[in-house]
This record gives sequence, C-alpha cells and structure tokens, in this order.
Amino acid sequence: MDYSVSSELYVETAARLVEAIGAESYFSGSLDFPFGGIECRLTASLIVYRRTERFPEGPCDTVADLVPVWWEFHTFDAEGAELLNDFSFSDLRAHL
Repeated sequence: MDYSVSSELYVETAARLVEAIGAESYFSGSLDFPFGGIECRLTASLIVYRRTERFPEGPCDTVADLVPVWWEFHTFDAEGAELLNDFSFSDLRAHL
C-alpha cells in the first residue's frame, strides 16, 4: 500500500522540524511522530539558513530555508509495516 503525503503532513513535519532545529545553523537527527493513524520518521542532515523578521516586539530570526545534505522520510502503518510514500523535500521547504 502506498501513502500520499498531504499538505497537512508537510505542515506538521515542517513545524516539528523547525522546533527541533531551534537556534542552530545545522541539524542532524531524527523526528518520530504519529500523524492520522500512521507513524512518521524524518531523518536528516540539514544546513539551516535564517532571516531576521521585524515585529513590534522586536526582531526575530526565523528559518528561511533548509538545504538537505541527506534525508529520508518513512511512514509506517499501525502494525509497523513500512508504507511507501511520495514525500518531497522541496514540498517540505515550501511549508516553512
């Protein structure tokens, strides 16, 4: 069975990834999380580019772009069987 990655899953993955990156300029690690009845795992090494955004409360550095050195995204059903998916890192970057 194949799994089609939805926009909602890209948004969830991007939010979790940005949180895991924190203030770092490089990320290497894995994120494991449930989403809509499946288990997801993103393993990646990424170079993090930032931009400064100005708010009334003051400036804030945000993630502007992620350049993957290496990545893989896996999806698993409730029994732990891997589901092939159509994850695209370019699509993830569009949801930053």
